[in-house]
Amino acid sequence: MRKLLQALLFGVLALGGLTRPASAGAEGALAGQAPAATFRGGVEAVSVSITVRDSRGRVVKDLKKADFQLLDFGQGRDISDFYAGDAAISLGILLDISGSMAVGGNIDRARQAIEMVLDTLQTPRDEAAFYTFDSKLQEVVPFTTQLERIRRVSLEGHPWGTTTLYDSIGETARSAAGRANRHRALLVVTDGVDTGSRLTPPEVSGIASSIDVPVYLLTVVNPVDHPGGRFEVLGGADRASDRATLADLARWTGGEMFIVSAPAHTAAAIADLFSELRHQYLITFEPGPRPGWHPLEIRTRKKNLVVHARSGYFAGPARAGS
Repeated sequence: MRKLLQALLFGVLALGGLTRPASAGAEGALAGQAPAATFRGGVEAVSVSITVRDSRGRVVKDLKKADFQLLDFGQGRDISDFYAGDAAISLGILLDISGSMAVGGNIDRARQAIEMVLDTLQTPRDEAAFYTFDSKLQEVVPFTTQLERIRRVSLEGHPWGTTTLYDSIGETARSAAGRANRHRALLVVTDGVDTGSRLTPPEVSGIASSIDVPVYLLTVVNPVDHPGGRFEVLGGADRASDRATLADLARWTGGEMFIVSAPAHTAAAIADLFSELRHQYLITFEPGPRPGWHPLEIRTRKKNLVVHARSGYFAGPARAGS
């Protein structure tokens, strides 16, 4: 019964508005269990975006379908379709404009990062949308190939308000899911502070994972807060915990988290991000018959390669209106 209630809860989260999470499920996921994700029953295939890196961290671009092995609940599954190659990108850009971003010049670092992202996108091949959030989410520019529309948006002003980071990620991940481009992702530019969300990181990663939208977090920090940085101040246990939680969220969706405090860090992170997005592999397979959470493991038959992909999907009967 508990599993059924959790399934219904996450079905509502993925298909409709935000609801208050069940604390027991959230605590379980934070304790190391797989985050719940919703898979819309009745469809014929599950799609998974995959990035592969070698032992030196370089993106691997020349793998074939036969190089991959897919495990669903530990059991091998056939890959029905496979796509590899450079492809257009649909990128949702989500900017944190909450009050905490006013601290230490973080909003200026965020603005600079967004300018770099727009310079890296290819017009008119790629498309992007621009959102901002503090206590609420706002769609500033819907998805468009006319990237100048985003460049014309003024990012001036003073950050204010509480931070609904996790709620906003969940909503914008859903909007990116409907785009036609094979390569889709959400880039969140934030200081990593959340003060007002109803959703938890495991619930958000479940939403994003279920619709195959990797979440990339560009966490802007002051140099004194940069882990391992020259000016790092010791004793930031709470900040370290927050970053670990965000890193989990990104990893569960097949994305990544970058921490930046200087223009050089930002440029390197964005170059790395687009190298991943531009050369993702896309596989599809038939969902398993067993209802509930399906943990996925994707391997390569070649040694010393690291695979990044979402951690699973949730299978179940089709719901009314789904």
